Amino acid sequence: MRSGIHPETRPVVFRDRAADALFLTRSTATASKTIVWEDGVTYPLIDVEVSSASHPFYTGTARVMDSAGRVERFERRYGRRATPRP
Repeated sequence: MRSGIHPETRPVVFRDRAADALFLTRSTATASKTIVWEDGVTYPLIDVEVSSASHPFYTGTARVMDSAGRVERFERRYGRRATPRP
């Protein structure tokens, strides 16, 4: 790995505001806030709106939208092409 061309990574805490969850990981992001972690060390704190702790896909609360019939409705409304495009 060439020196001097990669950004510096450091431990950073991400706080998910929706789920009130904290994640300690490495990042190149900068932050103006800090937080004292469970090990007693102070780390930069970055607030995020959505993470794997609150996103419906990861939490299993995702709802399936009604997609049945949409293609058929489109074909009824605008007709079907005679030959498919390559």
